[in-house]
Amino acid sequence: MVRVSAADEVLDVVDRDDRVTGRAPRGEVYAGGLLHRCVFVQARDAQGRIFVHRRTASKLVFPSAYDMFVGGVVGAGESYAEAALREAGEELGVAGLAQPVPLFKFLYEGPGGAWWSYVHEVRCELPVRPQESEVAWHAWLSEEELAARVADGEWEWVPDGLEAYRRLRAHRERPVD
Repeated sequence: MVRVSAADEVLDVVDRDDRVTGRAPRGEVYAGGLLHRCVFVQARDAQGRIFVHRRTASKLVFPSAYDMFVGGVVGAGESYAEAALREAGEELGVAGLAQPVPLFKFLYEGPGGAWWSYVHEVRCELPVRPQESEVAWHAWLSEEELAARVADGEWEWVPDGLEAYRRLRAHRERPVD
């Protein structure tokens, strides 16, 4: 079996309206600052706690930073929903996970570049075995514990995940019609 490096993975390149305009290897997408697609999945356990982890030092983007989402890039020809389920299963190290629920999409523009970001959520009551190549440390934190960790500034958070977290909190605070 030939193993493809993360930098060689082919991604859809998209425009500011999230329309596919081409394809390129991830390394070229990152180096050229090309718009692409990512998924963010907030995983909660049976008690409603949130899966939080520190990325490995070998990650191409934001190595060793903390994140409150699992997820990653959407592969060429892959839908956001397919990528959300694949990425959540891979990073949590579980099989048989329910399809993550899509919540909202936004264009992230900040440190690291710019990409379309689709935020999802999923309940994971299965025992997790996080992917060692992706996750250096993990824990399940309550909403309050996570909010305190974000506020105290002691952990370096991935900037796109932090933006998704802030938008998710605002999304949940909106009144339902």
